[in-house]
Amino acid sequence: MASSFVIGNTFRERVRDLLEKDEASVPTELQKELEDILQREQPSTLSFRTARKLHKCLLDNGQPFYLNELLEDSSLHLPEVETPPRNPVLVARLERIRAKLANEEYNRITRNVNTQQMNRRETLADFGKEVRSAKAAVVTVLNFLVTVVATFACSYLGSQYLFTETTARVISAVIAASVVGLAELYVLVRTMEGELGEP
Repeated sequence: MASSFVIGNTFRERVRDLLEKDEASVPTELQKELEDILQREQPSTLSFRTARKLHKCLLDNGQPFYLNELLEDSSLHLPEVETPPRNPVLVARLERIRAKLANEEYNRITRNVNTQQMNRRETLADFGKEVRSAKAAVVTVLNFLVTVVATFACSYLGSQYLFTETTARVISAVIAASVVGLAELYVLVRTMEGELGEP
């Protein structure tokens, strides 16, 4: 908060004139304060208390100029604000609060992350599931092929008692293998739909 003025040249000149002309009308204490202010190097300051004394002296003596005229090129002196040193207990407490808030923010951001899914064992378990699924698919395809081939072989060998010509035997074996293959496909498709959850 301001408590003094930084005086300008107008103040210096007029106060010098005042002190030279009317030394008797200026009280001794005020005269010493003003001379001390004028002798200081610029920028020198004039306290509000001394300014009030000078103003009262000017009014009492009926001087032709007022205090505001003296201070027209002066400015307020605003001292630098000294920041007090920080309390170490408070600083430590603030650090703990910051760390706590950062931890809460981290937990809020990562609450949807499941660490077990990222675990190495969980990855191997997923790999095992995929291997079992691929194994089941391979077994199903091999089962289908073996069934169709076995049906063809049985039909071909069994038809020798009905047909003497090889062409008739092959055609009957292909028809039997096709019927069994279509039945096997139907069952396979229904099973796959059941596993996928469709009716």
